Amino acid sequence: MASKSTPGILYVTMQPKDGLPEAQFHDWYQNEHGPNRLRLPFCKNGFRYRATDLENQPGSQEKPEWMAIYDFDELEHLTREPYLKLRSAPAQTQRERDTMKQIYVDRRNYDLLKEWTGHDFRDLQKVENEGQKNVMIAVSFQLQDGANKEEELRKWYDEEHVPLLQKVPGWRRTRRFVTSYLDLESGHRKETEYLALHEYAPQNGLGGPEFKAAITTEWCDKIYKHVVKERKRRVYGLYYTFGAAQRDLKSLESNDTVSAESSDGLTKSFPAHSTSDKRPAIESFVTTPDGVQLPYRLEGSTEPDAPLLVLANSILVDYGIWDDFISNFLQRTNSKYRILRYNTRGRNTLPSNSISPINIDVLTTDIVTLLDTLRIKQASIVGVSLGGATALNAGLSYPDRVSAFIGCDTNAFAPPSNANAWNDRVAMAEKEGSKATSGEAIVGQDLAEATVRRWFVKESYEDAELAKKIAHVKDMVATNSLPGFRDSVKALHGYDIREKMAGYQGKGAFLVGAGDGVLPKTMKENMADKLGKGVELKVVVGAGHLPMVEKPEEVARSVAEFLG
Repeated sequence: MASKSTPGILYVTMQPKDGLPEAQFHDWYQNEHGPNRLRLPFCKNGFRYRATDLENQPGSQEKPEWMAIYDFDELEHLTREPYLKLRSAPAQTQRERDTMKQIYVDRRNYDLLKEWTGHDFRDLQKVENEGQKNVMIAVSFQLQDGANKEEELRKWYDEEHVPLLQKVPGWRRTRRFVTSYLDLESGHRKETEYLALHEYAPQNGLGGPEFKAAITTEWCDKIYKHVVKERKRRVYGLYYTFGAAQRDLKSLESNDTVSAESSDGLTKSFPAHSTSDKRPAIESFVTTPDGVQLPYRLEGSTEPDAPLLVLANSILVDYGIWDDFISNFLQRTNSKYRILRYNTRGRNTLPSNSISPINIDVLTTDIVTLLDTLRIKQASIVGVSLGGATALNAGLSYPDRVSAFIGCDTNAFAPPSNANAWNDRVAMAEKEGSKATSGEAIVGQDLAEATVRRWFVKESYEDAELAKKIAHVKDMVATNSLPGFRDSVKALHGYDIREKMAGYQGKGAFLVGAGDGVLPKTMKENMADKLGKGVELKVVVGAGHLPMVEKPEEVARSVAEFLG
């Protein structure tokens, strides 16, 4: 019996019953069940595989079409509260309970015995390998009665079988497992089973001479005749890799999916048929390594490999500032892009153990964390104000992750003297003493009014429709967490990324509202002219500090033309 610290896997086969729509099955699995488990720090990875050995026949309870596998540092975690609470209300939603009633599920735990890894092995959980395929052969054994059967099987694998499999073109990895003590102690399994998982590249030598040589030896024949009592073999192809956040928009295209919400209200999915613009969307959150939750909304193209555009906010607002821009941008680009927008750290009160003080590098790392968690290898970024500086810094610091960026209404340099102005604004909010209905201290009306008067041009207040949008932004500012504002504003106390700009060779540009004070001049002289060999600065007439609010059509056109 393995020790309780032995690594292992949760190995699950599933077959939807007749009547469960495929889209509903995938939406539940990929936008609820899987991500919730990957958020657990002890769940190392999660993969969905689809059977390729059904020979055009439908899957069945005896031979299921679907398999999922999760690696754990130790399976003992599956007996503890953080994991167990996912399997019952309130964390387990009614949708999950209703869906699982319509699925044949076979759930098994295995302890790791040994692993062999080839030079071509790919860690498919790494974001850099997203989209790569994998073939997995799963072979399970039950052994005949008698002494030393387990040792004979081990010796054959170690000394002959795996060395021969390693010669098969495309072989990547073999792992051997045994039924976990968890299943045996609980009575879930009455008999010990041995499982071997063999992984191959999509282009491989399965069926070729090397493979035939590995399975036709005299020793192999002896093992099957005198050691193995029962043997099952399945072949699968990698279908989906889970991440610790929901991202599957494709399933939400179907009329068979339904709007769903997690019990804590932090995750919501909106099928296309349920939205006014007939585009599906997902709202959820990503947790940073220092424990900050970053709420996000993912929408746009439903293709999983569609290009992604990240939108980074200014301070004191939420991602609603991009609403009209997104509608115009997706219409102009024929919904070619996925769009990810998020609330930056400081919108809400931060946990006491989060990084302090916040600086522009921390905010940049947050974008990379979003990309990693949503399994996105590369993205374009558009950011405004502090979000614009973050977009610039991301492009300069992570050129392999940022394909293009546009910095809006921002600076590459914030002198330390900035701290005085921002401290005065914090003091204004503190003096008002506003609180949310929850009792949390918020920024309040005084600073909100002063802020939006500074952000928007006078003419916008004279437009009835724009005045409503300004009022909405004012409400965003007023309801921002005061402790969050106090922490996040430190990123504006002083930063300087000018030295990195001259050597930049990527794709970048800048955009500014014509009415945003001195920024049209300083962004031309200090940013557009200084980035690489010089880049474009688009000046939006009739806009101030948030041109995507006042002139969403013009900003959408500029971004679409720039991205191409």
